[in-house]
Amino acid sequence: MTTLDFKGRAAKALHDPQLTGALARAKGHFALGRAAAKARTPDFEMLRDRATAIRRRSIALMPDLLERFEARATAAGATVHWAADAADARAIATGICKAHGATRAIKSKSMATEEIELNAHLLSHGITPVETDLGEYIIQLRGETPSHIIAPAVHLTKDQVAETFRAAHTDLDPARDISERQALVKEARVKLREAFLAADVGITGANILVAETGTIVLVSNEGNIDLTASAPRLHIAIAGIEKVVESWDDAGIVLRVLARSATGQDMSSYVTVLTGPAQGDEVGPRTSHIILLDNGRSTLAAGNKAEMLACIRCGACLNHCPVYTAVGGHAYGGPYSGPMGAVLTPAIDGLTKDTANLPNASSFCGRCEAVCPVRIPLPMLLRHWREDAYAAGLPTRGERWGLGIWRALSTRPWAYRLTQWSAARGLRFVSWWQGGRIKRLPFAGRGFTATRDIAPPAAKSFQAQWRGRR
Repeated sequence: MTTLDFKGRAAKALHDPQLTGALARAKGHFALGRAAAKARTPDFEMLRDRATAIRRRSIALMPDLLERFEARATAAGATVHWAADAADARAIATGICKAHGATRAIKSKSMATEEIELNAHLLSHGITPVETDLGEYIIQLRGETPSHIIAPAVHLTKDQVAETFRAAHTDLDPARDISERQALVKEARVKLREAFLAADVGITGANILVAETGTIVLVSNEGNIDLTASAPRLHIAIAGIEKVVESWDDAGIVLRVLARSATGQDMSSYVTVLTGPAQGDEVGPRTSHIILLDNGRSTLAAGNKAEMLACIRCGACLNHCPVYTAVGGHAYGGPYSGPMGAVLTPAIDGLTKDTANLPNASSFCGRCEAVCPVRIPLPMLLRHWREDAYAAGLPTRGERWGLGIWRALSTRPWAYRLTQWSAARGLRFVSWWQGGRIKRLPFAGRGFTATRDIAPPAAKSFQAQWRGRR
């Protein structure tokens, strides 16, 4: 459940120099990685076109594909459950654990389990979950939520991680040197190995559900998913119903664009394929359960924002969004952040005064749509949410008043030009008064200039220059 004052959290984030530095480093790393992957893949745009068509077709056929997936997965020995909402999913997962006497769980990174707040629910029922993804493990120790869908601890520095480990791992030598990343990874590996060996149940998400064979596909770069899914005798996978695709050919295309868009890799280090429980002498769980999570997705599929269900959770829109890279994921208040979160969260939690702020956290620059591997028209979907919020009367009186003025001006060209000319002259005067830059503005401009200076308007507007050249 999203809990926010988005505007308050964003304002706080903009004044956090440590967070600003961490986000800048992450932005450069992910954006450059995607650009390099695209450059060395001549057919990258063709792959995007194919992935786009696959995901659109999968969403259109979703009910039939899910029934086919259930039949194939059941035939392979898995038990498939249907969860209408988060409460259903939590109850099903907890019930399975209790039926098997499980009290210790290991988990791989899963946004679906973050969405349903599974960890807190398990703890309240005497089941201790341990996150095995390094980033998730770090934020679990800190009592935080993910700030990015593929890099949960991207907002932290290694010094902060070292402080966290010293506070949590009190049984280790307090004089140990964990100032470098390799030492931190080694320490986490030692602690997580204990969890792997002691676990009664492994809980994962699923990146893809293959209807053709009833298979779940998971991707990672740490290998923790393989152990999470295979070391315990009991395995539970929780997946949004939109993850389904028709065939292995479809899954292969999605995998090719996923890693390139997420981390700049040609393929993730580990691609784990699970079809039912282990048989005979095979290594793996003896009992397999798959929970198919709806939680607002069917309603989304029936409306004008259905294309959002095509999302493959690569994080590319976050990595290129000027809003996300300025305020980070925690400002959004829920498991999903950035442009994709601004569309998904109102669908999952409902459109309220809180969640209606998220679609407004966009400059509509279009970079999110430009880099999305399945070409989701995110700016258009954000506009749809704004329209819905306006129709529901959620914007403040001041916002509605401002939009009314804008509408009046935009339908009267002479008034628009006069207002534009007056504003430009006024801003140039303010710039002169404040030493050549616009550093402070009153009223609606106060928030905008709180964290940035603005260059003065040009002496001649674009339209004036265009008319002169014409």
